[in-house]
Amino acid sequence: MSDLTGKHVAIIAGDYFEEPELLVPRDELRKNGATVKVYSKDGQPIQATQGDVNPTQKVEVDGSFDDVAVDGIDALVVPGGSVNADHIRMDETAQRILRDVDEAGKPLAIICHGPWLLVSAGRAGGRRVTSWPSLADDLRNAGAEWVDEEVVIDGHLITSRKPDDLPAFVGAIDAALVGAQV
Repeated sequence: MSDLTGKHVAIIAGDYFEEPELLVPRDELRKNGATVKVYSKDGQPIQATQGDVNPTQKVEVDGSFDDVAVDGIDALVVPGGSVNADHIRMDETAQRILRDVDEAGKPLAIICHGPWLLVSAGRAGGRRVTSWPSLADDLRNAGAEWVDEEVVIDGHLITSRKPDDLPAFVGAIDAALVGAQV
């Protein structure tokens, strides 16, 4: 991993996110010097799950979706968990954040069920992506090319399938933050 001092990463999530898909990128990027902040819809702590259905811990956040200043971040991470992803995909502020990061060409890292937000924000078309397998039809129907790989990099968009893919996912985020070719 690289020295990420001076890099700022936002993670947006809601209740019932898949615990390792938020905590691993947050902790690994912080360990390497990045400032990583977590945001929820209303700025309240969010409930983690393991295996999508088993509640684990509440995670403190740094603010609400409204507090995310896209011009002040270097990358955006969207974890999965089917309930989390289903809720944030319908949130207009989360959709705007994703669109603004995408338009700015900043690293946009999305894992598991998180690509539902990509679909709802109208940003899946023409992209090569991966996700949890049950999203394949949704992504294809939105015009994406879905593939079954641990990490897919399409320009500044980084996608992965599941918690087992986290080493490759975090490695791709790290490389994108330092401008390395992956």
